[in-house]
Amino acid sequence: MSMPAHFMESLIEWIEDNMDKPLRIEDVAKHSGYSKWYLQRMFTSTTGKSMGTYIRDRKLMLAADDLMNTNDRIVDISERYGFDSQQSFTRIFGKKYNVSPSAYRKNNVRQVA
Repeated sequence: MSMPAHFMESLIEWIEDNMDKPLRIEDVAKHSGYSKWYLQRMFTSTTGKSMGTYIRDRKLMLAADDLMNTNDRIVDISERYGFDSQQSFTRIFGKKYNVSPSAYRKNNVRQVA
């Protein structure tokens, strides 16, 4: 049994609309009405990424955009995207972008005064 494409599209849209929340896989599964195990298999099959990786990468991408385009404090950005702490955000961000959030901000052109 597979999920219809429109279901996965609407689920991804719901995930995108809720990026400012902690978004655990259990929450997404509850919203979808499917078990988390089945949903994760179908998500990976459809997108080529695990749901956890997709959510983390999108949150990091949004945070990187905020670092470049706002003057918001790093701690506020980490909280905005549901990271447990600024330290965990900095660690995860560094693994993804090979630079700390503050260095990323410093090295990229900012769009705000």
